[in-house]
Amino acid sequence: MEYKEIQKLNLWWLYILFGIQAIIILSITFLGDTGVSLEELKEIYYLPIVGVVLIFALAYFINQNYLSLFVNKDGITYKYWPFTRTKSIRWDEIDSAYLRKYDALGEYGGWGFRYRLWFKWSDKAFIIDGDSIGLQIVLKNNKKLLFSTTKPENFRQFLTVLKKGHHLLMIKTDV
Repeated sequence: MEYKEIQKLNLWWLYILFGIQAIIILSITFLGDTGVSLEELKEIYYLPIVGVVLIFALAYFINQNYLSLFVNKDGITYKYWPFTRTKSIRWDEIDSAYLRKYDALGEYGGWGFRYRLWFKWSDKAFIIDGDSIGLQIVLKNNKKLLFSTTKPENFRQFLTVLKKGHHLLMIKTDV
């Protein structure tokens, strides 16, 4: 019995913003009063074109982020590519685990791999997408991890079955 969820960052609007920026940069470079000729462009090593390509490469890289979360009778395994390697947490390292509602902007300042606002370094979050419900884990060393979920009801049902089937008292399903 295993719960598996893979969430991918989808920031389609980033391409639109960068596209508008690219149009402005290229318009100023080539169509302005002092438009750049091909010879001048070679002299500056095609810098405006390289800049625009780098902007879209950055948008592509940002959109490749994903969170994979696996929960089973042994514990929780997660990976947030490209920022973390695969990490596992055994149930005996966890003080409590439960689903809770969170505010991505208000608590963590946004989406992605985040620390809690106001320099609370022991409280990390991996927030990709979803409807602001995630798995909160409190470790025995008082560190906290939050994982967003896109299927909170399925996750709640899985945690209930896992708690009953394996007598995992640290899972709280009544929160």
